[in-house]
Amino acid sequence: MSERKWNISLQQDAGRRRTELCKAQDFHTVWYKRWCAEMNEKPRFHRKQWEFVYNMQALWERGCIGPGKKGLVFAVGTEPAPSIFAKYGCEILATDIFPQKGIEKGWTTDNQLCFGLESLNTRMLCEEAVFLEKVKYRAVDMNEIPDDLEEFDFNWSSCSFEHLGTIEKGLNFLKNQLKTIRPGGWAVHTTEFNVSSNDETQDNNDTVIFRYRDIERLIKELRQSGHFVEDQDYSLGGMPEDFQVDTIPHQQDIHLKLQIDRFVVTSLGLIIQKKQ
Repeated sequence: MSERKWNISLQQDAGRRRTELCKAQDFHTVWYKRWCAEMNEKPRFHRKQWEFVYNMQALWERGCIGPGKKGLVFAVGTEPAPSIFAKYGCEILATDIFPQKGIEKGWTTDNQLCFGLESLNTRMLCEEAVFLEKVKYRAVDMNEIPDDLEEFDFNWSSCSFEHLGTIEKGLNFLKNQLKTIRPGGWAVHTTEFNVSSNDETQDNNDTVIFRYRDIERLIKELRQSGHFVEDQDYSLGGMPEDFQVDTIPHQQDIHLKLQIDRFVVTSLGLIIQKKQ
């Protein structure tokens, strides 16, 4: 399908992504199928696929994906977005944890860790010459973002800031990452969201689980500082797949909600625009 026809279909089908939870209805939309096609994948009810698609669609809607746009991705792993964005003309800086630290944390399975540019175009979603021209790599600690990372048009991450050690460190990242984008630039990030409790949760852990009250506190602070956050939609969905929970060891075909410890968790997407 041509880019013009995609745009028409997306206008009819998508609305605009909000700060929202993963839901089964999204997997049936034109916009979801569009980005799956870009990744050479078929839609499947898996929240990790949803996170990639959500990020790409949210950035596309806000005019971030196109020639000359500069983007920064945190904790890139081997995700497909850098090569897809490069194909559209973006200049991308892909970053991830220092490899030795990632190995120490056991992040060498399921394509969780990036070892450099060779990890980022294995699907050949972008011509290699274009990819090497448009995409650069740098090791970055998300808890200590370097001051020279600035003036990007947009940034993003896919379920990464919940691995920074504590809930507070994750929330601090969401504030600190804004220094990397220009005024008016966009940030889109996904994370773990606690469906089963707004009180008890998992904190001080390699994976923390954010509650409604954590996210609402963050949004309030960002808005008070003059930043824009897209309206929140915490609805859980009403399709059959929305009611299934993938229990440990997480091998079910439908993986929109899952069990972590004694909590039920899904993915949350956040969309933030830096104040002008």
